[in-house]
Amino acid sequence: MPTHRELANAIRVLTMDAVQKASSGHIGTPMGMADIAEVLWREVLKFNPANPGWWDRDRFVLSNGHASMLLYSVLYLTGYDLSIEEIKRFRQFGSKTPGHPEREAHLGGVETTTGPLGQGFANSVGMAIAERSLAATFNRPGHEIIDHHTYVFMGDGCMMEGISHEAASLAGMQKLGKLIAVYDNNGISIDGKVVGWFDDNTAERFEAYGWHVLPKVDGHDRVAVAKALAEARAVTDRPSIICAQTIIGWGAPNKQGTAVMHGEGMGNDEIAAARANLKWTSPPFEVPADIRAQWDMREKGKQVEQEWASRFQAYKAKFPELAAELERRMSGTLPSGFADKVSAYVKQAQDDTKPLATRQTSNATLNVVGPLLPELLGGSADLTPSNGTLRKDSVILTPEVPAGNYIHYGVREFGMSAIMNGMSAHGGFIPYGGTFLTFCDYSRNAVRMAALMEIRVNFVFTHDSIGLGEDGPTHQPIEQLAGLRAIPRMELWRPCDGAESATAWGAAIERADGPTCLIFTRQAVPPQPRDPKQLAAIKRGGYVLIDSDGQPEVIVIATGSEVGIAADAVRAAAAKGRKVRLVSMPSTTTFDRQDQAYKDSVLPPQVVRRVAVEAGATQPWWKYVGLEGQIVGIDHFGASAPAKDVFKNFGFTAEHVQEAIDKTLAG
Repeated sequence: MPTHRELANAIRVLTMDAVQKASSGHIGTPMGMADIAEVLWREVLKFNPANPGWWDRDRFVLSNGHASMLLYSVLYLTGYDLSIEEIKRFRQFGSKTPGHPEREAHLGGVETTTGPLGQGFANSVGMAIAERSLAATFNRPGHEIIDHHTYVFMGDGCMMEGISHEAASLAGMQKLGKLIAVYDNNGISIDGKVVGWFDDNTAERFEAYGWHVLPKVDGHDRVAVAKALAEARAVTDRPSIICAQTIIGWGAPNKQGTAVMHGEGMGNDEIAAARANLKWTSPPFEVPADIRAQWDMREKGKQVEQEWASRFQAYKAKFPELAAELERRMSGTLPSGFADKVSAYVKQAQDDTKPLATRQTSNATLNVVGPLLPELLGGSADLTPSNGTLRKDSVILTPEVPAGNYIHYGVREFGMSAIMNGMSAHGGFIPYGGTFLTFCDYSRNAVRMAALMEIRVNFVFTHDSIGLGEDGPTHQPIEQLAGLRAIPRMELWRPCDGAESATAWGAAIERADGPTCLIFTRQAVPPQPRDPKQLAAIKRGGYVLIDSDGQPEVIVIATGSEVGIAADAVRAAAAKGRKVRLVSMPSTTTFDRQDQAYKDSVLPPQVVRRVAVEAGATQPWWKYVGLEGQIVGIDHFGASAPAKDVFKNFGFTAEHVQEAIDKTLAG
C-alpha cells in the first residue's frame, strides 16, 4: 500500500515532467502544496469525477493559478476526463492544460479561471455566498440538498494583492462558515524571500476580519493538515483560514526553498536528483498502478453523488415546485415568458414622456424584471442610491438573512466584481453590481476575467460622462467606454432613454454566454419618439431613429445622453433642407454582430459623410465614420461645473453637432 507521501509525490513528479517537457511553467508551489492537496482531494473534498457539474459538489479554487500543474495532476489522478497526453501537452496550443487554469477550456474540475493573483480568492467568496443563499432558499428540514463547502488555495502573492483585503473583509462580515482558505505560506516569490516586502502578521490580519484562524500548520505533515481541515469544517459561524507553512519546491534537494523554484526550470540534473530524493523510479509521465488505484476517486464519487441523488428524489417528491425551480436556476434557464414580458415593458417605457436619467429608467426596469427573476442578485459598491440598483423587492443579504437578494459590498469595486464572478461560476444566480463608470478602472481586471470566462455577470456603471457635472474630472469618465468596448466577448449598452434602458437590461439578462456592461446617465435625458419597427430594432444595437426623405447626405451616429442633442441637430438640419439620418447606437458590440445586410441598411456604405457624437474618447468611432468623418467627442479630462455648463463648454450642444454636419457636407 503506497504511503501518503508517495501519493503526494505523484503530484510532484507529474509537475516536474510536464514543466520540463514544456520548458515552461511553475514547479515550486505544486511540489510545496502536494501533501496538502493529497489530504484534501482524497479524504475531504466531495466531488464526482464523472460528473464535474454536480450541483452539490464542493468547490475548489486554485487562486495561485500559476500552480496549475497541481490542479491538473489531481484531476488526472482522481479520474476526471483528462488524459496523460493532455498532461504531456501542458501549455501547448489547444490543450486542456493551459499555463493557468481556464474555466473556458471546458475541463471538468476547473471552477474558475485564475492567474491574476487574489481574484480566485474573491471568486471563492462569491461561491460561498451562492451556496449559503441557495441552501437558505431551497433546503427544508430533513432535506438539505444544498450543502457543500468552498475551498481555496492561495499564496503570498494572493495575500499581497489588495483584492484579498476587500474579499477577506467582506467574507468575515458575512460569516461564511463553509469557506475554507489554505494559505501556502512558503515565504518565496519571484523576487526572492518576501520578508523584504511582505512581513504582515497574516493570522492577526484575518482574525481582525472575523475569520477562524489556524496558524503555523505544517503543510508537509499530513496528520496536521487533516486535523486543521477537520477543525475548519467544524467551525460554521465564520470562514476559516489554514496558515500552512511549506517549503517551495519540496523534494528538490538543491533548489527547494529558493526563488528559482517559483517559475524557472529545474534542469535535468536537479530533476534527476529530485526523483532520487523522492525514491521515484518510474519513467516520465508514468504513475505506478498501485498509486493510481489509491488516487482513483471515481467509485467513491459515484457513490457520494448517488446518495445525494436519492435524497434529491425524495425532496422532489415532497417539494416538486421547489425542485423544479432549483433545476431551472442551476441550468441557467430563464423563466418561461420572460422575453415576452420584457418586450411588453419596453413598449410601456416607450410611452413615458417624462425626461429621466437613464439610471432612473434602469431602476424602473429592475423593478419590473426583479420579481420575475429570483436568481437576480444585486448590489453596489457603496453607491446604492446613486446607481439605482436597489429594487422594491430587494432584501439585504446578511448572515442573519442569507436568502436576501441584495448585497452592500462597501467601497470594494474590485472585490465586488470578482465576487460576482464567483457567484455566476457557482451557478444559480445572475449577479449585478453597480459603481460609477470612472471606477470601473478599479474593477477592470475582474470585468475582463468575466469576459474571458464567458459568464453571465452584469456590471452597472452610472454617471457615465462629463454630464455628471460638479464632481469634476476625477469622477468624469473619458476613456472608459473605449476601454470596455475593447474587451473581447464583452457586451456594452449605453441607452439614451427608458425604452433603450429596458431593452438593454433584457439583452443583458438573456445573454448566457458572457458579461454585459450597462452604462447609465446621472442627468435627465428626453425620451425619443419611435414607431413599433424602431422599437423592435433597438435590440440589434443600432437602428435608424430619424430618417431623411430619400438617401441621406450625411449620417449622424450617437449614443446615450448625446442622442437627444444629436436629434435636435438633425431636425435643425432637416429644416434647412438637408437630408440627414440619425442612428442611435446603444450597443456597438451588438450592432457589430448583426448580419451585413442589416448593418448596410442602417449605415449604407455609399453614404460616406458621417458624424459620431459621444461624450467620451473619440477612438472607437473612426471605424464608423472613416478618416474623413467628424467626431464630436472628448479626448481630454473634464471640469467641475454644472452638467449643462460642462456640456456647453466642451461642445456637446445641438449647435456644435450642426457645425459638424455642415463641415461634413462641405467636405
